[in-house]
Amino acid sequence: MHAKATLSSFTFSPPVPELPVRDVARAQAHYRDKPFEPAVHWVYAPDIEAIHAALHDSGANITGPLEKKPWGLTQFTVEDLDGNRFHFHRD
Repeated sequence: MHAKATLSSFTFSPPVPELPVRDVARAQAHYRDKPFEPAVHWVYAPDIEAIHAALHDSGANITGPLEKKPWGLTQFTVEDLDGNRFHFHRD
């Protein structure tokens, strides 16, 4: 029998945004001067099944099921109250 995992028992790396642009000044003006739009974050989670269970048990808004994708990643998706998406994944 094992203890139920809680989110505080996991270590996550910080989300790493990837946003390639052709014109940095134009992109800065676009994101700085436009209304808010939700962001997408990818979070590597080696113990993804336990993290999924802990998030599910906490009532998180899981919008994408835990599954192995055709591109090889096992992942699931959570959305926060502002629509920001967090794709938790492992190889």
